[in-house]
Amino acid sequence: MSRQAITVEAIEDNRLIVWSPKQGSELYSEGFYGKPLGIPKPKETVFEVPLMIDLIEGVYLLEKHRIRVVSGPKKDTISLRRLKQIARQVHEGFLLKYHVYRQLREQGYIVTPGIKYGCDFAVYEHGPGIDHAPYIVQVRSRSDEMSSSEIVKAGRLAATVKKTFIMAIPRVGERGITYLGFKWWRP
Repeated sequence: MSRQAITVEAIEDNRLIVWSPKQGSELYSEGFYGKPLGIPKPKETVFEVPLMIDLIEGVYLLEKHRIRVVSGPKKDTISLRRLKQIARQVHEGFLLKYHVYRQLREQGYIVTPGIKYGCDFAVYEHGPGIDHAPYIVQVRSRSDEMSSSEIVKAGRLAATVKKTFIMAIPRVGERGITYLGFKWWRP
């Protein structure tokens, strides 16, 4: 049985929003997509507020035909190609980040924006409100340099919040991604 795509509106500041709390709750409960407006740490999957969706999540959901994105007073449909163009303008290194996001999602992980940890993604095994994200992920290209002090800073932050710091390095033109995990321990 095919589900009907949920209508999502593109609004100012390049954000996406599901205005219907019922549809937002449905989408959230399917994979913890988005964040209920005004609820920083949702404990339930049903709520009575709109759902904000990150552009990377939006591209993924549009690619999966789970949402339909509209914009403007006439509610014109935004194509997947156009949404990717917008995301490239907003997110530096969008294509690399999206490649990692999609792979992690397809491996069954719950992936949320990692801005509060100073990285690209927070990755959960079960979902926010169920478990804590055991991983924080920073996406880098193969040509990026990373100093030893940057590695130490990332590791100290990860240790402070009890998470494993992972660098994800997609191989351009290939499907593979190299993951490097850094876990600090005390002897």
